[in-house]
Amino acid sequence: MDRLDHLEHLDKALVDELALVARETVRDELRQQTRKQRRRAALYAASGAVALYAGAALALALGLALALGLPDWAAALITAVVLGAVAYVLRSAARPSASRPTAERAAELAAGRDQAGGGGGVGGFTAPGAPPGGAGPAGYPPVPPVAPGGTAAGGLPPTGTDPEAPHHRAR
Repeated sequence: MDRLDHLEHLDKALVDELALVARETVRDELRQQTRKQRRRAALYAASGAVALYAGAALALALGLALALGLPDWAAALITAVVLGAVAYVLRSAARPSASRPTAERAAELAAGRDQAGGGGGVGGFTAPGAPPGGAGPAGYPPVPPVAPGGTAAGGLPPTGTDPEAPHHRAR
């Protein structure tokens, strides 16, 4: 046993040295990746700033071109409307495609509107709904005639109870 005691010390030193080498390697790797990402982020920021100035110059050129034939205020107003329209288009393009109506979704909405008797709601659409106690729209469970608290669907308390009586929980 005495012969193996000195190996325990060697194993500990070897493990410590391997851990140190692994730590330094990982640290160097992370430094390299961070340096590359920092450079890429700086280039994106610079390109965004240059694009902002290019957009401002383009808006100025448009305004000055319109000011040749229109009063200055009208040229500025038209330029602002054009920029607003471009901003709206870009914002719409940035939205996820799930919120955009597809051909399938438009057909489903049209079918639902026809079943409901025409689109009388906002934007021609009606909210899905069903009468109390009836079957709900497809995918929804039927509406119960009485709410879980014991009140009717209209919110009125059940008949035969005094509204002025104290409300105590059953024990």
